[in-house]
Amino acid sequence: MSVSNQAMTRRGLLIAGGAATAAAATSGSSALAREESAVQGGWSGDDASRARIDVHHHFTAPAWVDWAEREGLVVREELPWWARWDLDSTLALMDRVGIATAVLNPTMQDRYRSAAQAREGLTVVFEALSDLIAAHPGRFAVLGPAVLDHPEVTTWALRHAFDELGAVGVSVKANYNGVYLGDPSYDSLFAQLDERATVLFTHPLDLPSGPPGSPTVPGIPNFMCDFLLDTTRAAVNLIRSKTLDRYPHLSVVLPHAGGFLPQIATRMKAFGDFCTPPLDAARVQDYLHRFYYDTAGPMASAGTLVSTAGADRILFGTDWPAASADIITAFTVPAIETDPVLTDRRRRGINRANALHLMPSLGRA
Repeated sequence: MSVSNQAMTRRGLLIAGGAATAAAATSGSSALAREESAVQGGWSGDDASRARIDVHHHFTAPAWVDWAEREGLVVREELPWWARWDLDSTLALMDRVGIATAVLNPTMQDRYRSAAQAREGLTVVFEALSDLIAAHPGRFAVLGPAVLDHPEVTTWALRHAFDELGAVGVSVKANYNGVYLGDPSYDSLFAQLDERATVLFTHPLDLPSGPPGSPTVPGIPNFMCDFLLDTTRAAVNLIRSKTLDRYPHLSVVLPHAGGFLPQIATRMKAFGDFCTPPLDAARVQDYLHRFYYDTAGPMASAGTLVSTAGADRILFGTDWPAASADIITAFTVPAIETDPVLTDRRRRGINRANALHLMPSLGRA
């Protein structure tokens, strides 16, 4: 799909979602105030840990896998491990780690052959989400999926996600067919997102220059290095293109602690003149404070991220089930609980309060 066609597919994607998002923010403001007050003053120690909000949680509905296999879209035995989501192990992980609410990001939504098939598949996903939310009140929130190859289906899907399921944001990949966020072809989409003060969650995949699904470097899985670079490219392009200036009400969440972005902050200041247009070195730090960053990955250095973005821009995330329970409990959680840079107040913010500030409707749960 060409860049111009991509621009066309993005028009009107979120028309239906904006009103619901604004209403959620308004109705959730009082709940946010109560929750933030409790996080800052009332919860401590184990209580704060049990209140976590996980903003990085992949969801592949088992019912969708059944449907997709019947449609010939997937072969169950060949699915990656992160597409094998199940309720029992998910709740066990959430209880073990102290996750009160997980924000579900529907996956595997780029395999449809036609608009009709996409609508049918998403209907299966939405039914599964609706049943899950009803059966476990307060434990799950959702992100609206964008199936940009089928714009009319995406408009319908986001309307359903926001109006029926109370979606707290939108999920968009770092690049589509090698065109990164920040490219002018995204302007129509971002204008709509900015108008509604939408939260945009982005996620990396294989680098566009590499063979799809195969390691760019033999023996090194792409999620080890390439995913982080994919996120970094998108973030730098959003800065370089002044997208963050033109859409100041757009909130962008970067996964995996921003990829390599915190580590190249000084490099961006030193070599920004080589970009087109040049980066304003004096403003690089301001731009880095515009993003939110989640702890999935796990987070390597809290000190670097705090100095880059500020502790109030860090959100708890696990990457479940791409990251196993053992990884989450042995690396992700200890990185937050033991880092001396993080005070108790900062930990409470990362665990819950920062997410509530960004997505007030979560407070109603």
